[in-house]
Amino acid sequence: MLVQQIPVNNSLRNYMYLIACPDTLEAVAVDPLDHERCLSQAKSLGWTIRGVINTHEHHDHTGGNEQVIAATGAKLYAHHAAVDKIDHVDIGLQAGDAVHVGSSLRLLALDTPGHTFCHTCLYYEGSETATPAIFCGDTLFNAGVGNCHNGGDPQTMYQTFVEQLFVLPDATRVYPGHDYIVNNLEFTISREPDNQAALSLLEAMKQWSGETHFISNIAMERAINTFFRLDSETLVRILREQYPAMPESPSAEEVFLKLRELRNTW
Repeated sequence: MLVQQIPVNNSLRNYMYLIACPDTLEAVAVDPLDHERCLSQAKSLGWTIRGVINTHEHHDHTGGNEQVIAATGAKLYAHHAAVDKIDHVDIGLQAGDAVHVGSSLRLLALDTPGHTFCHTCLYYEGSETATPAIFCGDTLFNAGVGNCHNGGDPQTMYQTFVEQLFVLPDATRVYPGHDYIVNNLEFTISREPDNQAALSLLEAMKQWSGETHFISNIAMERAINTFFRLDSETLVRILREQYPAMPESPSAEEVFLKLRELRNTW
């Protein structure tokens, strides 16, 4: 699998992706908001866009669909429940559906509600010579998780994480829909001030110049993402100091929901 991560450089710090078959150089464009940059990148790489995939229905992930499809003739894929929310969807994706790209690339559609109820993540299962990867839209971010403000639900998001994301192999590369890593690391440290992995990465990220192109994996998320660390003694202790009514041994779900609530206004 060939991957090009493309920052949009807008105020929302979106990422787009081109994912290509290494044998045929046929590609899909994921959430191509900046159509000009997406098409230019594909041309410079010599990749032919055959499909456009939207992870969900929000405009900052669908805004370039029309122009990319007009230029390439690509088919449009999206969550099956988003066909009345996104214009001109050709193929509605159910959980377990496969998107085949070129002759050798297969992306598995995951039904991942929470940020919205029409959200799909794309999972590359990897091979003996290639590590797995997840293209996670606004469900999972580097060191954080998506919000639930515009058509989502935090309890549903928690179930998505428990059933589908927490169980991913450690080596799975994480390709999110936005670059929020600095703010998310700062939130993790506000909850776990003794998290040395998050502290070290935050220092490194603040010294980084130019476009980020930072790729984590699930093992790293388990270390730096406080939403993956629901049994952290420090996290629970600080939450209980802030919320004395919280049980001495709160459930993982209680911790996740309180973190999501706090992150809304942090």
